[in-house]
Amino acid sequence: MDTSTAKSVNTVAKPARLLSLDALRGFDMFWIMSGEGVVHALAKATGWPLLVWMSGQLHHTAWNGITFYDMIFPLFLFIAGVSMPYSIGNKVAKHGVAYPYLLPSSSKGEIYRSMIRRTIILLFLGVVVNGLFKFNGLENTRFASVLGRIGLAWFFAGVIYLNFGTRGQILWFGILLFGYWAAMELIPVPGYGAGVLTMNGSLESYIDRLLLPGRLHDKVHDPEGVLSTIPAIGTAMLGIFTGQFLKFESAKWPMWKKGVCLFAVGVLFIGLGMLWNLAFPINKRLWTSSFVMFVGGWSLVFLSVFYLVIDVAGYKKWAFPFVLIGVNSILIYLASEGMVDFQHTANFFFGGIVSHLAQSWQPVWAAIFIVVVQLALLYFLYRNKIFLKI
Repeated sequence: MDTSTAKSVNTVAKPARLLSLDALRGFDMFWIMSGEGVVHALAKATGWPLLVWMSGQLHHTAWNGITFYDMIFPLFLFIAGVSMPYSIGNKVAKHGVAYPYLLPSSSKGEIYRSMIRRTIILLFLGVVVNGLFKFNGLENTRFASVLGRIGLAWFFAGVIYLNFGTRGQILWFGILLFGYWAAMELIPVPGYGAGVLTMNGSLESYIDRLLLPGRLHDKVHDPEGVLSTIPAIGTAMLGIFTGQFLKFESAKWPMWKKGVCLFAVGVLFIGLGMLWNLAFPINKRLWTSSFVMFVGGWSLVFLSVFYLVIDVAGYKKWAFPFVLIGVNSILIYLASEGMVDFQHTANFFFGGIVSHLAQSWQPVWAAIFIVVVQLALLYFLYRNKIFLKI
């Protein structure tokens, strides 16, 4: 092999970081950290139908059905899955094998330790966000959490990725979704029977009441409960499939073609999710299999658009604010969940300006200045290369 060929192989083995993935992660997190507040305030101040509709989309559904807000969490988990073939794949490449499942068991120990460490940290941080340090007693502490689910689903999806080839991964994906569907429909719940998909009567809620210590989010049910973590692994696996596809290098699959393919598959998955909804309702709180398919489809559509615009077409500057959020997403999530009072800080710096504006628009500008403060913090961290890595 000549030198030029060797350089080409090395280039393929170390793919560049996907800026679109950081931007999409930031776009996703933006709505939680403060974007929703801006939209709610604008809808109230203007009464414009489009903004009122958007405001309605930034609330969770009560039970069955779906809004954009219901997609934020699974989109983040999907993105974590997309990142895995890049992060773990680089570690695998050091051992001179092409696929993780070809690694000998002894060589997987380092990867497993890193994954376990990350999962434990996320589980702990999730309970901290839930109020662990309020010290209200175990009975008032909620142990299930958003970060905990991300950690667990990401970990078990990673275990499958490390030990199975593509066919095995697809088989596991099917087992997770169809197995969860069968369990929810066929296993009877004492006092309710089988297939009762209500907050009180569902198998998922019953297992939460049986196994989860402390306080449940909804007293009889927890949206980040035990059983519904199983299909959430499927959400992470959809991301892993996507990451492997994007990482795959072939002259037959240029970047633009990959982006178009992701969009098409996303539309297909949305359709399959809607079809499955007829038998197994789309439900974020139960994380139903139809929910996995439907939101997985939208996740693919969102990623394809960001990928085509940013990584393929090269239009990057507009996405910089989202990148600031995306590269420090866990940090800004923790800060926004009560660890930092951004509203107080924004009022300290901009409260005087806001007080001189039209009263009906004061909430709008107050919400916008919260975004300004958050982005200023994230920009400072970015410029100083300070990132919270777990």
